[in-house]
Parts: sequence; structure tokens; C-alpha cells
Amino acid sequence: MRTTNAARLLAAGAALTALTLLAGCGGSGDGGGAHRADEPVVSKAAVPPPPVKPQQARTLPGMPPVLDPADLYAADRPGRLSPVVKDFPSLVYVPNTNSDTVSVIDPRTYRIVRTLKVGRQPQHVVPSWDLKTLWVNNDRGNSLTPIDPRTGEAGKPVAVHDPYNLYFTPDGKYAVVMASMDRQLVFRDAHTMKTVKAVPVTCFGVNHADFSADGRYFVVSCEFSGELLKVDTAAMKVVAHQKLPLRGAMPQDVKISPDGKLFYIADMAANGMWILNGDTFAKPTFLATGKGAHGLYVSRDSRVMYISNRGEGTISLYDFARHRLTGKWRLPGGGSPDMGGVSADGKVLWLSGRYNSEVYALDTGTGRLLARIKVGSGPHGLAVYPQPGRYSLGHTGIFR
Repeated sequence: MRTTNAARLLAAGAALTALTLLAGCGGSGDGGGAHRADEPVVSKAAVPPPPVKPQQARTLPGMPPVLDPADLYAADRPGRLSPVVKDFPSLVYVPNTNSDTVSVIDPRTYRIVRTLKVGRQPQHVVPSWDLKTLWVNNDRGNSLTPIDPRTGEAGKPVAVHDPYNLYFTPDGKYAVVMASMDRQLVFRDAHTMKTVKAVPVTCFGVNHADFSADGRYFVVSCEFSGELLKVDTAAMKVVAHQKLPLRGAMPQDVKISPDGKLFYIADMAANGMWILNGDTFAKPTFLATGKGAHGLYVSRDSRVMYISNRGEGTISLYDFARHRLTGKWRLPGGGSPDMGGVSADGKVLWLSGRYNSEVYALDTGTGRLLARIKVGSGPHGLAVYPQPGRYSLGHTGIFR
């Protein structure tokens, strides 16, 4: 009797197992199916979610998109010339402030090939936003002289009052005149140069600037009162200002870091540069570089910034990644390195010799002086042109 009952129980258990297996093979409400014993079982929790597309930065409307948020100078790589400028002859344009001329140098021969007569006290040669024109800032002449970079010839001057320096908004709509003596930032139509809005400032000597990564604001240095301004680009309004924490400070050139997080401001009285968080606009830190720190120029690989120390005839090298100075080049026989730019191939740093009526060409790999070229009196903001980049933000060539 026990044996019969046991057999019946075994048979019932086998039938139940068979039904369970059939149910498993037939599919389920969640779409599952059978698998072979040698197939791995993948948990749904282990399946990675689809990649999330990174959101684009909220930039100034009309501004070209940022190529690489980690490197604002990504468009400035060696030889990466815009179709607009690729056929322009390579030349160096040197405004001689005291001679009222522009010396035009052939960078291959290191010889002056042309001397242009311009307005009174030319300070900087500035590439336009669309890269098609070079503007000579005739500060005391109250005019801008256009140069056609296809021919190297000067055109008819345009009346603009007190144009010490010149910048362009990232959307290409406006030129911003640094009217130093007028104590104004003057927004003008980028093509006609007609005034759109004149913004009074409380500081003295507005002179240099650079724009934030998103183009929504820019930082301006005030040379004669030792102050910095933060300006809303779209509103055309000063939204913050601060006094540098050093009596007698004289801030000069301004450049943003490749990652867009910091601004560097050269200071010729403090003999170094201030390092500022533009977003918070908090009190900056300071790094000594050399006597009379004046110009700031980024290498073609975005790794190094060249700092011209006008008062001691040297150029300091600043490493962005390591946040420190890594070397210093000294001009043989001395000199007064001021403003300039880097050649299109990145191999030569060109700087004006403000107090020596000369221009310097230095090898960016070694710091060796390649040439010392005599020019007019008081050479200042020279422009190397053309240079890589999609558009110009002004000065002697800030390209994005």
C-alpha cells in the first residue's frame, strides 16, 4: 500500500514539473524567453542606460558655438586658417605711436616692405570680427584707419573718438571702443562704426579686455585707477567693479584661460599678473612674473602663456595645467617687449619693443631671438596676420 501511494506521489510531482517547464518555455508577460545553459543571464539592472547628450552651454545669442568647452582656443591650432583669410599674405603690422605710421614686415625676411601713414598716435592694429579688415586705432587722431589684409594697403579713415583700443562682441554685432580718456566703453556697429551706446565708467584708463567662455560678459582693465570692470555684453552695462588690492596697480592686458574658468590680468606696476574668477568676480590672487608685465599671449597648443615683462626685457612662460611659471627668456642686450602675437604656425612670438623703436621675433621652442628689426618710434600693439581662428574678439588678435 505504501509502495503504490509513493508511486502515485512521484508521478504527480513529475507532471507538475513538466507543466512548470512548459509554462517557462511558452513565454511570459514580461517578454522573457528560454535560454541555453551556456548563455549568460544578464540582469536588467546591469544594462547601462543610453548615453545622455551633454547640454550646450547657454551662450550669448548669435555667438558661434564653442568648439571645445575644455579649450576655448581650439580653433587656433597651427595653420588652421579660416577660408576668409587663407589667401592673405602673411605680414606683421606695427603701429608706431610716436611716428604716426604703421611698419609692415615680411616675417620670412624680417624686412620692412611698406610704411603706411596713418592718424595721430596709432596704438593697436586690430583684426575685425569677420577677419576681413585690420583697424588701426589712431587714439589722438580720433579715427580708425582700415587696412585691407589682402593687399596690405590703407583705406580712408573712419571718424571714431578716442579709440585707444578696440574689441568685438562674440556675436559679431558690435565693436567696443576703449575710450580711455573719455572714460567710456562705446558700443558701435561692427561694420559702420556708428555709435549704438556709450557707457560711462567711473574708473580711469579703460584699455584691455577679454570675454567669458559663454560671451555673456567681459572683464576690462582700468590702467590709471587700478580697477577691474565686469560688463554685461547684451545689456551693455557695467555690472560689477573692484579695486585691485595693491596701491598704484596698473592693470594691462587681459586673457581668459583655455578652460574658461579664470582671467589673467597683467600689471606693469605690480610686476606680475592677477588671477581672477570672472564668474564670482571675487578678490584675485597674484603671481609675480617680472618688471613691467604687460602683454599676454597663448601658445598654439593652448598649454603656455607668454608674458612680456616690458621693464626688464624678458618673457615669462606660464603653464596653464600646472598653474605656475616654468621659465623665462631674456632678450640679449635688453629691450622693452610689449604687445604682439604668435605666428600662424605657432613657431614665432612677435613683440614690439616699445621704448627701443624695434620689433622682436623669438623662437617659441627655445626662446632664441631670431630677429631684431628697427621700426618707427614707440611701436605698440602689433598684429601678426593672418592667424588661425573662426572670428576675432579684437585687440591684436584674440581668436576663437
